[in-house]
Amino acid sequence: MTAKTPLLAGMAATLGFSLAISSTGAQAATEWDMPTPYGDRTFHTVNIREFADAVRERTDGELDITVHANGSLIGHPEIKNSVRRGIVPIGELIMSRLANENPIFEVDSVPYLAASYEEAGALWDASREIISEELGEQGLRLLFAVPWPPQGIYTQQPLTGPDDLQNLSMRAYNAASERLAQLAGAVPTQVEVPDIPTAFSTGRVDAMITSPATGADTQAWDYLSHFNHAQLWLPKNMVIVNEQAFSRLDEATREAVLEAAAEAEERGWAMSREETDEALAVLEENGIEVSEPTPELAEKLREIGDTMTSEWAEEAGEQGAAILEAYEAARQ
Repeated sequence: MTAKTPLLAGMAATLGFSLAISSTGAQAATEWDMPTPYGDRTFHTVNIREFADAVRERTDGELDITVHANGSLIGHPEIKNSVRRGIVPIGELIMSRLANENPIFEVDSVPYLAASYEEAGALWDASREIISEELGEQGLRLLFAVPWPPQGIYTQQPLTGPDDLQNLSMRAYNAASERLAQLAGAVPTQVEVPDIPTAFSTGRVDAMITSPATGADTQAWDYLSHFNHAQLWLPKNMVIVNEQAFSRLDEATREAVLEAAAEAEERGWAMSREETDEALAVLEENGIEVSEPTPELAEKLREIGDTMTSEWAEEAGEQGAAILEAYEAARQ
């Protein structure tokens, strides 16, 4: 078998993909490694594996995407820049993690701006083009995005009112959850999904804002007892690809990737809806007490939402104003 030349091997390593070479030296297939921070049981990962299978099938194996789950290849904080730099050609991350670069990436994590799937869909329609353009300026292409179920609050004790959040060490995963914790009087603490059980068992955190799905995936009943289904926001994971790596594919393969991505987005939104009901049932079956916010807590959370909406609009500037204008028009 003909070996890869040092130059070809170096190019493949740099771009995060490899080229399988036949005995005659002809290119046989392109292989992409795809990191995701989430475990195999997470519906996002299930959906992405189906996306990878669809690409492989549509291209007759000419593009083979290997999904590396649970942060096993690249940690969540490094995925976006790893794709941008070409260390890997494709990856998944939660969109709001990029809020420090530009507030528009956090539009889906403003409390009660979009708190249902219908509202989240309208908000995505209003923001997708601007977000895609922002990524494009960094040499990245947005392939698709899928929301998590509505975010709620997990605690060791029931939440009867806003005072119950005071001074709790609360797991945060983005700037919005950090800000909400601060405004609620809690202490935000960054913890990635794979580390959640350990963080609770060691007393590093007392509460967390996340979805029913994450609670079910991490078996939250092993380390806490209550879930308040506050339905604060529906944050999205997005799959991005390095534009240079994408452009190296032939036209038919590029079209296959885009078609599979469109299917994955539609399928993922449906999976998210189903996951909400299924995960809530799993939590209750395993002893988690699921509740709705009391009137006092709901009022406080709405106040926080109003504050954070105003803060976001000011920080997001003209891009944010354009998104909000399009969103409001779509809801009328």
